[in-house]
Amino acid sequence: MHPLLNPDLGLWVWTLLAFLIVLVILRKYAWKPIIAGLLEREKTIADSIATAEKVRAEMAHLKNENEALLTKAREERADMLREAKVTKDKIINDAKEQAKIEANKILADLQVSIENQKMGAITDIKNQIGTLVIEMSEKVLRRELSDKASQEGYINKLTADVQLN
Repeated sequence: MHPLLNPDLGLWVWTLLAFLIVLVILRKYAWKPIIAGLLEREKTIADSIATAEKVRAEMAHLKNENEALLTKAREERADMLREAKVTKDKIINDAKEQAKIEANKILADLQVSIENQKMGAITDIKNQIGTLVIEMSEKVLRRELSDKASQEGYINKLTADVQLN
């Protein structure tokens, strides 16, 4: 057999002794820093996971707040649109009512003006008729006629000659 496949007892002892020395040295100088580093890394990972959970919870909270704000903004917009529509309708109705009032006032003023002009025209016609009657009466009285038939003929002639304005 080959000596590497079947080592003798001395090689075993020296290998075991070297292993134990390396084990003691590693335990005294290397294991504490390695374990401390591993513990620190584990703590960092745990802190990172906790921070990520906090951020996730905060993001969920912010998302809920944003949705609530968005819903509130939509409601406010709908309220503003309703108020604007009501205001628009009120302004239109007020303008229509004011236009009706103005139109009725103008019509009333026109009716008063027409009535005044009509009364003026009637008064003018009455004055002209009165003047014509006076003129005809004057002419009849100035003429001294002896009989009634000739007076009536003269009045009829004057009446036919008069033209109304």
